[in-house]
Amino acid sequence: MTQTAPVTRRRRRFARHYVEMVIAMFAGMFVLGMLLSAVGLGFSHERQPELAYLLMAFDMSVGMAIWMRYRGHGWAATLEMCAAMFVPVVPLFPLLWLGLVDGGAMMALAHVAMFPLMLAAMLRRRDEYAGCAA
Repeated sequence: MTQTAPVTRRRRRFARHYVEMVIAMFAGMFVLGMLLSAVGLGFSHERQPELAYLLMAFDMSVGMAIWMRYRGHGWAATLEMCAAMFVPVVPLFPLLWLGLVDGGAMMALAHVAMFPLMLAAMLRRRDEYAGCAA
């Protein structure tokens, strides 16, 4: 076995975990979103974009947290990953309130920002995500 084999294996684990987080995020968003809407607990993206986004971020976080805990990650890493769902709105909510972006643009920008934020959370704990815990 060459020395590059362990490095390649770690990179694959890291990449696989990133993909798993994206899948878990979307699964949580769709499954919980449908359940909450079915019981009348959904919010309108047009009329209540802040509440709609926060609920969606919660749904995505639940999906990721369940998967991360199942995969053996600790609470610190799990909460950092979940924070990546909420952090994008810190600068975006004021822009929404000032009328500089609408609800749709806020949703789109926040979702785009989540992906590099998830990657940053993973890079912070690179050994955990590329190693034995992942």
